[in-house]
Order: sequence, then structure tokens, then C-alpha cells
Amino acid sequence: MKVLKAWTLVLGVMLSWVMAMPAHAVQEVAGVKFQDSLVLGGQPLQLNGAGLRRMMILKVYALGLYVPRRDASPSAIMNQPGPKSIQIVLLRDVDAGRLTDALVGDVEANSSDAEMLALRGRLDAMASNLRKSGDAVEGSVVRIDYVPNQGTTISNNGKVVVHDVPGEDFYRALLRIWLGEHPADKSLKKQLLGLDN
Repeated sequence: MKVLKAWTLVLGVMLSWVMAMPAHAVQEVAGVKFQDSLVLGGQPLQLNGAGLRRMMILKVYALGLYVPRRDASPSAIMNQPGPKSIQIVLLRDVDAGRLTDALVGDVEANSSDAEMLALRGRLDAMASNLRKSGDAVEGSVVRIDYVPNQGTTISNNGKVVVHDVPGEDFYRALLRIWLGEHPADKSLKKQLLGLDN
């Protein structure tokens, strides 16, 4: 009887401990699950928002934006110090050339002449590496990570295709693709800012 009581007490303590553990929230977009947080450059990041990129009726990709602190202001997000991460899960096959051209075009649409003058060399190098990396297939996970004093890294399914592009201004330019005045998708911009959940 004493053994049974002891086990009951142990199980009760374990159950209360498990119930007190924080749940790992997940946001799902078109069947893609984005974790509520991740660690990059030794710093925890929070999922600011996640959404779906559509072109006409086609679902192109799901995207999650991770930042040190959640915020609904595009400028506040872009100017937050620390690491940041964009995670893109492709929902269809995408030609490398078309994807690269779209990214470069969206950077140009959201940057001033002076900003483009400063960005052009790095942007061209990024575009060249992306084209060489080949087409992205449905289900591919593309990460665009920024770590201070290291730069911007782009990987496809864990394989780095763009290495340590210097400058926080470069990452801000990439963020403007989705958060700028002329975003690639206005609905996606709202979702990434947590304004359309």
C-alpha cells in the first residue's frame, strides 16, 4: 500500500511538472508549420508572423518572419538590432532565374537610388549565386538569415548558397521585399506584421 501511495505521489508531481511546461506554439500556413521561436547566432527569436504568397490563384510559398521582439511596425522590425530570419517553404517548383529576378526587382522597387548604389555590387553577387544554385523544388526550405558582424546567409534545405553578405543595410533591403512600401504581396505583409491573423 505504501508503494502504491509513493507511486501516486510521484506520478502526481510528474503530471503537474509536465502541465507547467510551456507549450511550443505552432502557426500553420497552407499545411506548413512554423515554430513560435528559434535560436540564431545564440539569440532567441520570436515568430513575428507567417503568411502565404500567392500569384493570381497559385500558392507559391509560405513565409515566416523571426525577429528578436514582435512588432507590428515595418520600420521597427527592420531597425531592431540583432539576428533575424526569414524562412520560406516553397509550395511549387520555382525556376532559379525567375525567382532571382523577382527578388532583385522587389529590392529595386523598395529602394532609393542612393540605396541601390550602395547595394548593387552585393545584390549582383547574391543574384549570381542564386542562379548557380539551380531551381528550387516544391517543399524546399529557403532560409535568409542575418547575424550581426557576420552578414546575410541564404540556404536551401540546409545547404548554404549565399555566404555572409556584409552589411545590415543589405538585410533591411531584403526585408523590404515583403515589408516595404511596395511589397511583393500586400496581404502577406499584413500577415507578417501580425495584422491579419
